[in-house]
Amino acid sequence: MNGGEPLDLLVVGAGPTGLALGAAARAAGLSFLVVDRGGLVASLIDYPVDMTFFTTRERLEIAGVPFAIPDEKPTRRQAIAYYQAVAAHHRLPLALHEEVVAIEPGPAGFGVRSVARDGERLRRARAVAVATGYFAWPRRLGVPGEELAWVRSRYREPWEHFGQEVIVVGAGNSAAEAALDLFRHGARVTLLHRGQRVKETVKYCVRPDLENRIDEGSIRALFGTRVVAFTGAGVEVETAGERRTLSADAVYVLIGYRPATRLLEAAGVRVNPESAVPRFDPASGETDVPGLYVAGTVQAGRETHRIFIENSREHGPQVVAHLAARLRSDPVRV
Repeated sequence: MNGGEPLDLLVVGAGPTGLALGAAARAAGLSFLVVDRGGLVASLIDYPVDMTFFTTRERLEIAGVPFAIPDEKPTRRQAIAYYQAVAAHHRLPLALHEEVVAIEPGPAGFGVRSVARDGERLRRARAVAVATGYFAWPRRLGVPGEELAWVRSRYREPWEHFGQEVIVVGAGNSAAEAALDLFRHGARVTLLHRGQRVKETVKYCVRPDLENRIDEGSIRALFGTRVVAFTGAGVEVETAGERRTLSADAVYVLIGYRPATRLLEAAGVRVNPESAVPRFDPASGETDVPGLYVAGTVQAGRETHRIFIENSREHGPQVVAHLAARLRSDPVRV
């Protein structure tokens, strides 16, 4: 347990939003710590290896640190290096590879329980900001055989799949980009989706490319089709009430991500059961548990496509400004 005075702020999540929170806390003179269950910007580390951001570099900048590269749109590698530089520039105190398992409200702040490789910890903080994002929790189909090694929920790179039959389940951005990348590197790709068309939310520069590849027969698309099971024989699917088995060497289930609300709910935050949006004040990020804040994509609930780095960069300064004002007026209770 941290001894002495409690931290002014404990940040859960060391992605871009968590780093922006830390930098704002540093500028405001608050005592703080950023904790993450993985490495720094772990979600970016898990992105496809050769990914290039759709967003231009200046819209990914945080904490007043210029994203100084010659390219207009950064690669995954450049973004990881940039956010590492932000953490170093602001000398952010970090507790990485340490998972927060409970946030416990008390009369004068919070007890935050976490588990690291060398054991459990309990820290005290006057306020907590949850900026956990969603990328660590891919959605699952919930069908038999989904745990098989050749069924994956993250796409990294295409090289091992040259000449293979690969099924991509989904029709959003992740599925569309993976299908195109696999096709262009020699895989025979089938896109499988329970809906009737490619999702409207697919990026405008990706959607026509995918639809053209489908129209010309380069990528096979099975719309109105759902996966029933993964078996030793292949992928059992159902289309219009008829079942059949598709052969596949590998399957990527890329159907989006689910928001992580367990910590918030256990701490007493009311979360909409339909949208998974926590109850919070948009102006400050504070939830209905005083002193407990949400920032970044966790504010969007299941609509994970609504909030990105570029439109959540100000969440950190908003949260810290609200907290700092409260600490000035009442340094004991927040």
